[in-house]
Amino acid sequence: MTVVIPIVVLALLAGLVAGGSLRSFERVRVHWWAAALAGLLLQGAPVARDHQLAVATLAGSYSLLMAFALLNRRLPGAWLIMVGLGMNLAVVVPNGGIPVSASAIHVAGGPTAVRIGNDLKHHELSDADVLWFLGDVIPVPSPIGIVLSAGDVLLYAGIVWFLVAITLGRSGENRRPPARWFLMYRGKHLPVASRLPRRTLARWAASGSPAGVRSGT
Repeated sequence: MTVVIPIVVLALLAGLVAGGSLRSFERVRVHWWAAALAGLLLQGAPVARDHQLAVATLAGSYSLLMAFALLNRRLPGAWLIMVGLGMNLAVVVPNGGIPVSASAIHVAGGPTAVRIGNDLKHHELSDADVLWFLGDVIPVPSPIGIVLSAGDVLLYAGIVWFLVAITLGRSGENRRPPARWFLMYRGKHLPVASRLPRRTLARWAASGSPAGVRSGT
């Protein structure tokens, strides 16, 4: 969170400087936001000193956040966020946590640098780790002083893309609702204007195609 908060603030400021408005967020349709909330809560869930539980909660957090991004994949930056989370999940599960490069920590330096062993979700990178290049191996030197993974970089880039795009009013991609029952019913019998992207509706209006036709089954 110490990294995400400054990123969010800077992205919003960038959107405002570019001529956007925070009122644009009122028009954003976000589906299944509870999955995102649960995923974020799992990130900071107390797990005492149980290593397996700590890793399980971290994997569960990434899985819920990925599901949330998938359901909202038409929003700007959603695919970057989903891929970034998937990369982090891919290194956490087989290694029982996130491998952290000691040399990257040394390069990062600073008082806020990650210290190996401070929590149950990280461990020092070793030859036994698989997909080690997806671990925390990217140093960001002082004054920031943190170590990131490639998945983190994509995740934060997706967050920036989302916030800047929404601030500028570009949120029409998320009009179609997700499945009502897991991956089955997708609201096909709802009015077309309620479930298709605005660009498609505009294209139909320009070509004279009927926009009131309902889909099949």
